[in-house]
Parts: sequence; C-alpha cells; structure tokens
Amino acid sequence: METITRPTLECGVAARALDARSESGDRHVICPFPGGALVGVLDGLGHGREASAAALLAASILEEHAQEPVSSLFRRCHERLRFGRGVVMSLASYRRADETMTWMGVGNVEGVLLRAPDRGDVAQASLTLRAGVLGVHLPDFATEILPVVRGDTLVLATDGIRGDFSQGIGRSLSPQMIADNILGRWRKGTDDALVLVARFSGGAP
Repeated sequence: METITRPTLECGVAARALDARSESGDRHVICPFPGGALVGVLDGLGHGREASAAALLAASILEEHAQEPVSSLFRRCHERLRFGRGVVMSLASYRRADETMTWMGVGNVEGVLLRAPDRGDVAQASLTLRAGVLGVHLPDFATEILPVVRGDTLVLATDGIRGDFSQGIGRSLSPQMIADNILGRWRKGTDDALVLVARFSGGAP
C-alpha cells in the first residue's frame, strides 16, 4: 500500500523592495523536511546588494540544515555572517508527528500565530523578539514550543510592515491572500517589506 504524506504547511509570500531598481534585503525560506517544515524571514541590515547578499547567505544555510533545532540554525548563521553585513531573523520549525511549532526571533522580524477560528482558547500568540543582529551580536535566547492544530496560521513580517498588521486579518482567507492584503494595507513604504504566511495542515495522516 502506498503511503501518502500530507504537506505540513500551506504558504503564501508577498514582498516589495523599497526601490524597484535595487535588490531587496528581505528574504524568506520555506523548507519541507521529513516529518515537518522550516519557515523563516530574514532582513539584511540596510538596503541594496550587500543586504541582499547577507540575507541570501543566511537563507542558504537554513535550506542546507533545515532539520536542525532552531537554536542551532541561529548559531550557524551567526558564525557564517561574522565580519560582514548582519541579518535579523525569525524562524519557526514545525514537527508533524507531535503537532508542535518551535519559534524564535532575533532582531525585529515580527511574528504572530493566529489560532484556528474554531479554537476556543487564546486567539493569537506573539513571538518574543531578542535584541541582537546575527553576525554582530547573538543574544542569550531560549526557543518557545507551541502546540498547533490544523488551521493555525503563522505570519512573519519584516520592519517594512507596520507592527499592527495583525489587526483585522481575515482568517478564512488563503495564506497568499492574507500575505497580499497585509503588504497592500500595512506596508510603510520606507523600507523593503516582506510577509510570509504559513498555515498548519495537520499532523501525520
């Protein structure tokens, strides 16, 4: 009998560079791995080619080591980015078997977990951000592990998006529509901007 593996996440991404003629320093990763998936949003300091190169380097490290613990991924990126342009970053790693999400943020990439509409508990949870810059200063940190259920929706957004972006999000919309709406409504217009939306699809079949 063939084993059918259910995708862990349904994702949507919307982004816009500050200057359409230059490279964006904001990047994202969506990395499925056996039993789960890693998602993240990265913001290279400043703008343009150097910021983009730093974010791309960090993204390549995450893609290569996606299955590792979140804390290990932050340390890997910090070591590789030393003496260059720094990066701020928020990550979330999903494990399908036990229906958990481990997340952590260093810098100012905001994160909000919107609970599924049919859940009767807390409507949302916010990511605790630690002050620091990967490649420059890695703070003391501790990852946070949250239980997730089918329909729980994560939103990660760079500082080109206003911090009150989670107000009035239509939770019944698709992840791509949510990302597009946040970018269109809450983009500051003074910085590169990127929004990643990931909806948990449920545990093991």
